[in-house]
Amino acid sequence: MPAPAIADTTCQEYEEVLTAARSAAPVLAAMPLTERSGLLRAVAGALRAQADELVPLADADSSLGVSRLTGEVERTAGQLEMFADAVEEGSWMEAIIDRAGPDLRRMLIPLGPVAVFGASNFPFAFGLAGGDTASALAAGCPVIAKAHPAQPRLSGAYTRVVVDALRAAGAPDGTFAVVHGMETGRKLVTDARITAVAFTGSTAGGRALADLAAARPSPIPFYGELGSLNPVFVTREAARARGRDIVDGFLASMSLGAGQFCTKPGVVFVPAGCGLEDLIAAGAPTAPMRLLHEGIGAAFRAGAARLAAHPAVRPLSVPEQDTADESVVRPVLVSTTAAEFARCAAELLAECFGPFALVVTYTDDADLSAAADLVDGNLTATVHGEQSGDRVAPALLHALTGKAGRLIWNGWPTGVAVGWAQHHGGPHPATTSVHTSVGVTAMRRFLRPVAYQSVPDALLPPALRDANEFRIPRRVDGALTAAPVTETP
Repeated sequence: MPAPAIADTTCQEYEEVLTAARSAAPVLAAMPLTERSGLLRAVAGALRAQADELVPLADADSSLGVSRLTGEVERTAGQLEMFADAVEEGSWMEAIIDRAGPDLRRMLIPLGPVAVFGASNFPFAFGLAGGDTASALAAGCPVIAKAHPAQPRLSGAYTRVVVDALRAAGAPDGTFAVVHGMETGRKLVTDARITAVAFTGSTAGGRALADLAAARPSPIPFYGELGSLNPVFVTREAARARGRDIVDGFLASMSLGAGQFCTKPGVVFVPAGCGLEDLIAAGAPTAPMRLLHEGIGAAFRAGAARLAAHPAVRPLSVPEQDTADESVVRPVLVSTTAAEFARCAAELLAECFGPFALVVTYTDDADLSAAADLVDGNLTATVHGEQSGDRVAPALLHALTGKAGRLIWNGWPTGVAVGWAQHHGGPHPATTSVHTSVGVTAMRRFLRPVAYQSVPDALLPPALRDANEFRIPRRVDGALTAAPVTETP
């Protein structure tokens, strides 16, 4: 069945949404922490309750499968509840009191209305009420989400579930809304009422929006998650110890979800002459895989064909893309040497979204360090090494700290745990900021510090008053103090 057409948001509808968001901002910012966390829990509960309605719509849009999408609803609800817990705990406000000299009290406050551009490869977890929206609401910021055009069936129902849940939980009108249309998205980024933008998508699309945000009369932060190859480095010691397991893990990770994870390992460096390249070629998946939509399928076919035809590479597994359906593709793996990689890195490191990977063989351990210098910023970098007797791995780990936001030892990058310690970000072009888009500290993107000097206690925000009404951890006169314990009768 053809996807329903969704009309672009009209100028009148747009003004109503932005006016409501601006009005909601001070109300949401002043809401007691337990009430704000209650909003997040209400959305989590509503998503779980409506999963049977939402999942089939998402599957019709994306072909990701009911099982995968059902798990994603749970992940989305879980991260909303994680932010709810964090809101109540309060350390994210970074409340600091210094009473020596002039009385200074500092905390983080919400920026105001935030625009969110969700991704198509995770319709729930990175969609309209995904991690960007959850962290912005947790910070106390209203959200205007721009619906992804690849989710015409899901967007309306998803919006309704979130809006109804927030309204029932007591959120001010304007706390959350959704708009449609490419031009509407550009308009959002340049609107003076928007204080920050969160984006997950292509490097080209993100860069265009980032430039708009920077060119405003008053520039605003643009938090973009763009492209990432997530390089994997295999030392000789690791190859000798467990080469087949490494190959199996690599092939499973690069083809997981048809290679449509932002953390897919797109390039792997293996020692020449150890048999890993042959094992990869022998085990390469060949069955057809359905991508999110025909546009992504067409881009994959073009990108994979261009890279496979590069004179510096040779095919490991380059099957004919033999289906008439543009969204159905077969995985492609190609190989090159470290010398050719060094010569053509700029061309060979082009991201190919989908089940594609480049295998680079090296003969000298120094080639690994040289390759690490050549890769751009990434969300992740992985080292497969041995804890003892491996002279290459320690230096390689150290070098990669400047290239990625998450370093993985003897594991695989696909799968992003949601928690306090997670960092899902990295140097450009992986992201456009130093912040994470997954985990509790994602809230930091939508907060700014304010210091109050010699302000009477009664006029201070509750988090900074002497009585510590929110009962949160604070730093007082240089000493970190725990949250006061609430006595139970």
